[in-house]
Amino acid sequence: MQFFGGSDVSPSPPAPTAAGHNANVMYMFNRNGVCLFYREWNRPLRTLNPQQDYKLMFGLLFSLKSLTAKMDPTSADRGNLGVPQLPGQGCSFHSFRTNTYKLSFMESPSGIKIILVTDPRTGDLREALKYIYSLYVEYVAKNPLYDPGTPIRCDFFNTNLDQYVRSIS
Repeated sequence: MQFFGGSDVSPSPPAPTAAGHNANVMYMFNRNGVCLFYREWNRPLRTLNPQQDYKLMFGLLFSLKSLTAKMDPTSADRGNLGVPQLPGQGCSFHSFRTNTYKLSFMESPSGIKIILVTDPRTGDLREALKYIYSLYVEYVAKNPLYDPGTPIRCDFFNTNLDQYVRSIS
């Protein structure tokens, strides 16, 4: 697909990696912690207001990134716990699993953070997150009407994202 004469989105989305794909929630943050996008597909329990939910999720990401960088056995210079690092710097995490969900995470070089919460039996979603990021680039970042740093309101992005998530569910 093309958008405003731009390049094609990845030729084909990555295939599902395991049975049990069931996307529940997706968050997208910019490097400053602003929630640019939030979508629920299957979230039966709603206990927080959206702003508290965004703050908790970004805080969790910040803490996990900081902890993994601090515990990196390959780095002699570990810095202080809580000091932000640039994307791709130091040790990072891709996912964690509980008995009720799996949280998969990807951070782009520009600092866009994509979080997908799925069924705990879901396999590795790194390629799926990369594909979602390519949708973001094609339909949002290249859109001349999009003001960076504001919530994403793009029907093409929403439609293609929903279609892709349904294909892996």
